[in-house]
Amino acid sequence: MTGLNILSLQIGKDAANYFKNIYMDSKERIAKALTVATDTKVFDLGCGVSSQAPNEFKKWFPGRKAAVVVADINTWKALGEKVYGEFVAAGIPTKKYIIEKNEFHADWRYVDMVDHIIAGDFAAAKAIENDLEYVEPDAEKAFRPSSEAKYVAVSVGSGVINDLCKLASHHYGQSYIALPTAASVDGFSSFGASISYHNSKQTFSCPAPLVIIADIDVIASAPKVMTAAGYADLAAKVPAGAEWMIADLMGTEPIKPDAWHVLQDHLDDLLADPEGVAKGDKQAVADLFEGLTLSGIAMQAAKSSRPASCCDHLFSHILDMTHHRFHGRLQSHGFQVAIGTLTMCAVFDGLFKMDLTKIDVDACVKAWPTLEQEQERALEIFKDFPAPKLGYTEITKKYDDAKTVGVQLTKVKEGWPELKKELQGQVYSFAKMQDLMKKAGAPYDPSMIGVTRQMLKNMFPKVQLMRFRFNVLDLAKRGMFYDQLVESVFAPGAAWDLTKELN
Repeated sequence: MTGLNILSLQIGKDAANYFKNIYMDSKERIAKALTVATDTKVFDLGCGVSSQAPNEFKKWFPGRKAAVVVADINTWKALGEKVYGEFVAAGIPTKKYIIEKNEFHADWRYVDMVDHIIAGDFAAAKAIENDLEYVEPDAEKAFRPSSEAKYVAVSVGSGVINDLCKLASHHYGQSYIALPTAASVDGFSSFGASISYHNSKQTFSCPAPLVIIADIDVIASAPKVMTAAGYADLAAKVPAGAEWMIADLMGTEPIKPDAWHVLQDHLDDLLADPEGVAKGDKQAVADLFEGLTLSGIAMQAAKSSRPASCCDHLFSHILDMTHHRFHGRLQSHGFQVAIGTLTMCAVFDGLFKMDLTKIDVDACVKAWPTLEQEQERALEIFKDFPAPKLGYTEITKKYDDAKTVGVQLTKVKEGWPELKKELQGQVYSFAKMQDLMKKAGAPYDPSMIGVTRQMLKNMFPKVQLMRFRFNVLDLAKRGMFYDQLVESVFAPGAAWDLTKELN
């Protein structure tokens, strides 16, 4: 990204100082990123670095004598068995737990399972894993493990295993070591874990791992679909950054410089080789994994997922919560996010064709609904959703009164020429993003994950309401151009032309 220089943005007058060292090598970028990380102290990236895991355990977990390697049947073969053997050879008392499910996801059941693993009750963990009638506990019991921690978790796997170990470790007030096996998500280093709990995809507050060891020999050998998913997850930071810029101008969520610059300064470069990513080129995959990790560190610095996601991810959350399947399988987070990212790039294409200096602020303020009206709308939109009160809860958090809306729209109206210029420097066009997705091997049409364009269009009202985070659709609602903006994505000749549904 080229950087931000809008005076209304809350980066500061000396923002240019942040751009003096944009062209750093990987080691420099990582070192600088770790200075703003709140949780992660070590990020080893390179070929063969997994062998360092026992040494890092001894250094960063003094007084803790025992570890448990948590893997699934695939990641055990890819790296887990090797890591387990190295821990044993180093004289560290080590256990292993291999998840035997062919398909499992970041559901509360598996957080509960890892809680028991860390406590050393492997029989109870296996019973939870295989319980066909498992019932999620209530919130009070869910957050309070009844046993003391016996082991430090060593997570060996992709994003799901990492999130499970992250939240379960937090339940015991301790950290863990993450050894990713694929460049599939940005959650390895993020603050928080995305878990499905009581039919709702939620981000639970918990620290990132203390140590991340990313062995590119292993990661570059991961299934190509996983690497493509990671590329899509990193690409999502492009429109997500644009939505944060809007939220900053509106005064709802000011940009935090440390969180912004740790990734956005380098994002273009780290996305620059989609063909290499598709081929499994080690340098391209290393760049990708670095970008994903920097994204997570940005979230650590912000104590929020704001630097990494906005509407692009909400489409994915809706699909998760409705248990969407294609050819009998749940789709990966990254593949779902790919479609959300493309959709938001199309939204911005439509936004750039509008002249927001012509917003009738008085008319918008006069027409602005009350909180009670918005709550009723949310209940209607989510009435058939697995979490019917989700929209109600979130709109209650982010509702602004008519006077505040007037102030916000005035800022946009007056600042639109400069804001438009800056947004155009941040976000990619739909055509460019679609080309990148194609080259990386990620989905580039919703039909490729079993979603029709009409289904995608129907998601928009939920996307606007399902998180308290301010988004571009909130701006459109305030400015009374929401319908026009959505139609710009699905109209004849547009990105997701409904008359040209692909088979």
